[in-house]
Amino acid sequence: MSSETMTVGEALVRLLEAHGVEVVFGIPGVHTAELYRGLAASTIRHVTPRHEQGAGFMADGYARVTGKPGVAFVITGPGLTNTITAMAQARGDSVPMLVISGVNARPTLGRGQGCLHELPDQQALMKSFAKDSVTLTDGGDLAGALAHCLALAVSGRPGPVHLEIPTDVMVEKIAPPAAAALPAARPFAEENVLKAAAELIGAARAPVVLAGGGAAGADAALRAFAERCDAPVILTANARGLMADHPLQVPASASLAPVRALIAASDLVIAVGTEFGQTDYDVYVDGGFPALQKLVRIDVDGGQKVTGPAADVFIVEDSASALSRLTALCGEHKCDGVRRAGQTRAAAWDALSIKIKDEVTLLHRLRDAVPDARFIGDSTQLVYAANLYLEVGAPGQWFNSATGYGALGYVPPGAIGAAIGAPDCSVIAIVGDGGLQFSLAELGTAVDEDADIVFLVWNNRGYREIEIYMEEAGIVPEGVTPTPPDMEKIASAFGTGFSSVASAEALVAAVAAAVERGGVHLVEFRAG
Repeated sequence: MSSETMTVGEALVRLLEAHGVEVVFGIPGVHTAELYRGLAASTIRHVTPRHEQGAGFMADGYARVTGKPGVAFVITGPGLTNTITAMAQARGDSVPMLVISGVNARPTLGRGQGCLHELPDQQALMKSFAKDSVTLTDGGDLAGALAHCLALAVSGRPGPVHLEIPTDVMVEKIAPPAAAALPAARPFAEENVLKAAAELIGAARAPVVLAGGGAAGADAALRAFAERCDAPVILTANARGLMADHPLQVPASASLAPVRALIAASDLVIAVGTEFGQTDYDVYVDGGFPALQKLVRIDVDGGQKVTGPAADVFIVEDSASALSRLTALCGEHKCDGVRRAGQTRAAAWDALSIKIKDEVTLLHRLRDAVPDARFIGDSTQLVYAANLYLEVGAPGQWFNSATGYGALGYVPPGAIGAAIGAPDCSVIAIVGDGGLQFSLAELGTAVDEDADIVFLVWNNRGYREIEIYMEEAGIVPEGVTPTPPDMEKIASAFGTGFSSVASAEALVAAVAAAVERGGVHLVEFRAG
């Protein structure tokens, strides 16, 4: 029998390797130093952000492009609270994430002794929004606790999970643990539930599909299902890229009146992987989303049964699997779907303002100039316009933080995580001058990691979208014109490429040239 032992910190690294974790984002400190004891000798790549919020957003971007949980190491107290914003964004957008933090030694917990980085009840804080928060009180339980957290992050509706390890547990000596198996079971709907849905579909004469981010991995199955049912497919912002170039695709927001008219005229809506969130279906908060005549919902998370419109049939199953099974049960329909979809696309485009049309057209030109690039957005004017109407070429080629939780400062670190997760795909990171200043320092991490990222800075010298909102509401604008930094000097300070342009033509050319050169570039668009 082997007498080998290792610390819990060393064992954690070994287990993460065994579970296929390739990257950890984090800033070491005295409360996590023991987790780093075995890291340098491992195969795991460590990426150092400039702020723990950046670690969380990097983990988010990495998870969105790989489908695997993004993993972050952060210290107890301020390190963890700095990460909460990113974790909340991940919860809002169903992104798998595992945040591993320290916590003070077990005898001090809850005693208010003024320990360094102490919170009154760190676990209670995290349980209020994470899928779970687990405290490792015994080093021997490490393998099971880690397996639970990793499995929970990707099961049901994915999201962030927290594992905290007391500093005195980190140094415990334990026998080298074997990785516990992750539960692989996925929900599988009973056949009678699928048949009930198929009966409704068979009776429908004007079906419509609503596809959300939960359908992002189901493109082929969605195409086959939509063609069988002859149903237009309306895409939320996180579903853009599905059904690319298909005549049944409607890449316009369900908050637009023509799209709502299509839904209202439908005698059956099939909602796939969508939570009916306000930022997708009622972005103007006007309460105008129509009542649905009949509804079939497909969602991997059974908890969605109690949210959104009541469903006539609710299928708890992975989108790709459920759609494939439904397609096999449904006969071929002729429901004038291509005409209905085409009319809606045209009417939705016509309903946009000239300003928004110009901004979406600019993005379409950028997409065509760099067709293999991935576009990632922060909350800024160009991104808001794109979420109303944007066509992209593949699932996962467009995502942003302007839906759900809606955190500013997402783009620089989120783009870094995405570039690390999929290094063969250049990233176009769209951020306003105001949002950039939330996480400006992360440009240094992009340079450290030699990432292929073009930061497209939409510089309108402040928070112009909020300024417009205040003006239209009859509020005298205040606090909306923070002075932006000199972007050329910022680029020089970090050692990135730089261009500054003021026309759409010049912007497209500058971005395409930067992608061709590779590496990190800052392209400033002077939006006026």
